Amino acid sequence: MPFVIEGQDRPGRWLVTCDHASNAVPDWVNGGSLGIPAADMARHIAWDIGAAGLARDLGQRLDSPVLLSNFSRLVIDPNRGEDDPTLVMKLYDGTIIPANRHAGAEEVERRLDRLYRPYHAAYARLAALHTQRVILAIHSFTPCLRGRAPRPWHVGVLYSHLDERFSKPLIARLQQESDLCIGDNEPYSGHLPGDAIDRHALRLGRHNTLIEVRHDLIDTAAGQAHWAARLAPILTETLEGL
Repeated sequence: MPFVIEGQDRPGRWLVTCDHASNAVPDWVNGGSLGIPAADMARHIAWDIGAAGLARDLGQRLDSPVLLSNFSRLVIDPNRGEDDPTLVMKLYDGTIIPANRHAGAEEVERRLDRLYRPYHAAYARLAALHTQRVILAIHSFTPCLRGRAPRPWHVGVLYSHLDERFSKPLIARLQQESDLCIGDNEPYSGHLPGDAIDRHALRLGRHNTLIEVRHDLIDTAAGQAHWAARLAPILTETLEGL
């Protein structure tokens, strides 16, 4: 299956998503390998390290369903529009992806049909199960890209200028935590036309936010549980204040 759902019948308003939960490559894609070393497949280029465990823990604490991808972002990125040039990456953070270098339109369409579109169909169905759904997208970011300066943020809150209703109050609340460095649309902008939030929240008027946690903070089960316990009450408090 191209996705995993946990707690589908939980009654909470949230839908916790993890677009980059897995670094798996289906066996029908180049024999199950993208042609890069295992060490590269374990890096952030292939998935969001620690994000799946954090999303699962948050779903339990928020009593809400969780949707997780079950394929690597390097196979096809579910957080991009179908016409985005970075949908199937050929080069990422210094690593060439051999199995993608010559992936033509037919191969991309095959990945769309078997992975990307089923994931988004499940996303749309789960989002529609609650009339006041709030989309909570969980991601993680690397502490430092190759050749770049270290990133100081513990947590980044990403959002579109088209809808700041939830994210701005959330940032203000997180900034009250004196021991945290909070990114406001850092380490990068939170809006790409056609991305998952655009597709399932912005176009339908749903409250939404995207949380990025630095992955060295959540690369263990203990770290994931700690950050879920810290973030869940803040998320709940912020939503209640709207």
